[in-house]
Amino acid sequence: MIYTVLIPLLLASFIPFISKFKLKIHTGVFVFLIPLVIFLYFIQFIGSGFEPVRHTYNWIPSLGINFDFYLDGLSLLFALLISGIGTLVVLYSIYYLDRSEPLGHFYVYLMMFMSAMLGIVLSDNVFVLYTFWELTSISSFLLIGYWHFNERSRYGALKSMIITIFGGLSMFGGFALLSVITGTASIQFMIANTDIILASPYTPLALGFLLLGAFTKSAQFPFHIWLPDAMEAPTPVSAYLHSATMVKAGLYLVARFSPVFGDYEWFFIIVTIAGIVTLCWGSYMAVHQTDLKAILAFSTISQLGMIMAMLGFGTKVAIFAAVFHILNHATFKGSLFMVAGTVDHETGTRDIRKLGGLLTFMPITATLAMFGTFSMAGIPLPFLNGFYSKELFFESTLRLQDDISSIAGFLVDIIPYLAVLGSIFTFVYSLYFLFGTFGGTSQLDKLTKKPHEAPLGMLISPGILIFGVILIGLFPSAINGTFIAHAAEAVYGGPIAKDIYFWHGWGSPQFQMSLIVVGIGAVLTATRTKWSGLYHVFPGKLSINKIYDTVIEKLDTVSTKITTFYMTGSLRTYMIIILSTILVVTAGFMLATGGITIDFSDLAPVTAIEVSVALMVAAAAIGTIFVKKNLAVILIAGVAGYGVSLLFVIYRAPDLALTQLVVETVSVALFLLCFYHLPDLKKRNEPLKTKTINTIISVGFGAMVTMIGISAHSSDWFGTISDYFLKTSHSLGGGDNVVNVILVDMRGLDTLFEITVLGIAALAIYTLIKFKTNRGGK
Repeated sequence: MIYTVLIPLLLASFIPFISKFKLKIHTGVFVFLIPLVIFLYFIQFIGSGFEPVRHTYNWIPSLGINFDFYLDGLSLLFALLISGIGTLVVLYSIYYLDRSEPLGHFYVYLMMFMSAMLGIVLSDNVFVLYTFWELTSISSFLLIGYWHFNERSRYGALKSMIITIFGGLSMFGGFALLSVITGTASIQFMIANTDIILASPYTPLALGFLLLGAFTKSAQFPFHIWLPDAMEAPTPVSAYLHSATMVKAGLYLVARFSPVFGDYEWFFIIVTIAGIVTLCWGSYMAVHQTDLKAILAFSTISQLGMIMAMLGFGTKVAIFAAVFHILNHATFKGSLFMVAGTVDHETGTRDIRKLGGLLTFMPITATLAMFGTFSMAGIPLPFLNGFYSKELFFESTLRLQDDISSIAGFLVDIIPYLAVLGSIFTFVYSLYFLFGTFGGTSQLDKLTKKPHEAPLGMLISPGILIFGVILIGLFPSAINGTFIAHAAEAVYGGPIAKDIYFWHGWGSPQFQMSLIVVGIGAVLTATRTKWSGLYHVFPGKLSINKIYDTVIEKLDTVSTKITTFYMTGSLRTYMIIILSTILVVTAGFMLATGGITIDFSDLAPVTAIEVSVALMVAAAAIGTIFVKKNLAVILIAGVAGYGVSLLFVIYRAPDLALTQLVVETVSVALFLLCFYHLPDLKKRNEPLKTKTINTIISVGFGAMVTMIGISAHSSDWFGTISDYFLKTSHSLGGGDNVVNVILVDMRGLDTLFEITVLGIAALAIYTLIKFKTNRGGK
């Protein structure tokens, strides 16, 4: 199973080479096979007899962090959506993106994102899940900012990353708390220890951190503001992020931990309120938009709110409806984003005020849009899957009073009314999108292109998704027992038997709610221009975006002032700040905690030769201050270094002595090469204040380091680690030279990171030199 997660990431490394050859074949043709193979792999698990599958691959077993992949009904649903719609998105992008675009970058980012999403839904280890979670934030940042020459693309990319990474860090805190409470990093083991979690005093904090991560990722109010700005991404990206992947990650997180917190009343209150408010606000604001993708962005916000609310309800019918609508939303929303991209591609605009009458010019696209919008609106037609899940949503709101005994009784009473309100505006923006684009009179004079039907290749992907809308609508029971029920049971934590019916009778409350939605929605749609002035009153000038922009602007201003204050260009100033901070913090902490300990009772006797070498090292170090010739400074500094090597020899550490000799020799050679190009040292007439500060910091820092060494040797707070190295150097490192084993194996990551830093610095220097050379510099 690990291969399905890593294959897109590994094969992404070859994509730049494919695109570099400038083949006559679109790069997407090669990439198309990757998600298709993954989809075909996962589709084999669909069936009534499906049982969860677990695979474990060791990563950091000493910390309990392994690649634990767990495939149950919920993760299977998301894996199929990620790979299936990912296949259609790649197919659509082949015809949407021109070969003149930097396609290598696009598909590398897309495959990185696909790997990250698959990692999220398949990981059972919370820390591995978090790793993939943040990878989605990074890759989505790159995808949204793909057209980086556009200022709005950069703004949208940065906004999405700031908000989602803020939530991701909070979620990490929740994971850490849950891991401490249960003693495990496995989600399934956490579910098995639900009683321990709910009995912990840290449960409210852990829940708050988790929900903050979920709400930011799934664009719940008031964190929804990043989603409309993400529309600056290419349409294939928008279709993928909004239908099956990034925005669904938060829903997945809430669904996955529902068996843990489902019976916790604050989970019901917080998630339900967030979801129902997001539903109403998103649907209300969608009607006010003029950009096709902005309409769909706010519609996504409202649909995510609806699903989140049902997950908050936590009842059997609500969980089933939520899972079912996750599938339905992916089909009609993915197709509608592709329709919006097709309209933009063929007309040159997404401004609905310039569109209209496109049914004559783009009949196939208009037909696809009709099925998608009618399904999204929940119109009562037996071949539209959206109506089924909308009916289940209404049923779940009505049955809350029977299924939930809550202190939030007022919430239970008003939820059905808010559900109808949000659904009314859902109906309005759906018809607004459809008839505003394809109905009415054409405005060819406002278009930069004469509209015509899109090429067949661009219609295949949305056509397949609309076929899925109709197929699920006609045969909902066919996917229930083999697919949907398994996912719902994984969320609920127990068996769910729910049949899907189209007709519940004229007297059924949920059907009456649907009739109210259609009736009032039709009136509001017909009179939209007459009441649209309401938006000038509410929200009027109120905007969460303005709050975000103000906060970011203030942070930039304050950080600029702080940076300007200490970035003076003086190396001395930087050293004073760094050393003073270390001195104050470290020495203050040692004094406050009683960390200064002096004990010379178990030291070996000091001989005259050791004292002589130590005095020589000290004299050489002090001598560097007074010497004015470059060559003399280098030689005296070398004396200090070689003196330390002598101490290592005296203390029977030949390996350290040899290492020190090599380092000193190389350092002296490098200094000689560098100082050859520098002028001789000059005596500076510094004021007494400067000399005093230098002396205080130098003596204080040296004294602090000395005290740290003495205290570390004198204290017995912790057992010595040397015994561990002596016992395990052969068994773990395969060597008897303990020092070498420590450097190469025990501290191998240190060495790796040091080499990485040096490599990055070398690349940066090379880039600067290359950039200057290309600009004509010398």
